[in-house]
Amino acid sequence: MHTPHIRTSRRTLLALIGASVVAAPLLTTQLATATPVSAGGLDDPAKKEIAMKLVSSAENSSLDWKAQYGYIEDIGDGRGYTAGIIGFCSGTGDMLDLVELYTQRKPGNVLAKYLPALREVDGTDSHDGLDPDYPRDWEQAAEDSAFQQAQNDERDRVYFNPAVAQGKADGIGTLGQFAYYDAIVMHGDGDDATSFRNIRKRALVQAKPPAQGGDEVAYLNAFLDARVWAMKQEEAHSDTSRVDTAQRVFLKNGNLDLDPPLDWKVYGDSFHIG
Repeated sequence: MHTPHIRTSRRTLLALIGASVVAAPLLTTQLATATPVSAGGLDDPAKKEIAMKLVSSAENSSLDWKAQYGYIEDIGDGRGYTAGIIGFCSGTGDMLDLVELYTQRKPGNVLAKYLPALREVDGTDSHDGLDPDYPRDWEQAAEDSAFQQAQNDERDRVYFNPAVAQGKADGIGTLGQFAYYDAIVMHGDGDDATSFRNIRKRALVQAKPPAQGGDEVAYLNAFLDARVWAMKQEEAHSDTSRVDTAQRVFLKNGNLDLDPPLDWKVYGDSFHIG
């Protein structure tokens, strides 16, 4: 089961750089890219692998996130094709950015010919210029290690690094950084009420993060409350089990470092990391 993504184009995110936020300023994608986050949190290689599995359990009902490079379908959420390890969407700009990066690194690849069409459909759910062969060609490209690396790099640049950097700026640990990452994957970081930055703002009204002298558990509960509120604003996200029976379970157990063994459920399916 692959759940819909509610995201804003990275172009919108970059246009919002400099927007003020409550408390610690939101670290931008550009800043997070220019200043790589240090090891010790979710960016520790072992913890990052756990994060990829946790997201994959919710997005693809599987812990095998590396099997998702070739995933592609239109899940009917108004964002065109959703594909790859993080659900890049043809209607939100991040799929276009990915194919542009891949083409910069490997000109003449099997997806390069779709760049004009991807630019045209950006912001819509249209398949114009993509059908009927785009899914087949995506799956073919996914066998190329260069395309797999491009997916990894765009995931990190647009989603993972900014989430972890903001988590560290707020003084929260590995679990909290994952909560940020999972939120930005689903909701993006635009200016709409359910975007990551506004979920965070909503939480800050209720509790202070450790960087402001607050209690970490209280703040994370506030953040997860705000996340659940955001998810319930759209019918496609009304099942909040990825929070309720996963992240909230780790928090109730006091596992702020996201240390294995981990047991959780998403959409009724049970998962385990030993």
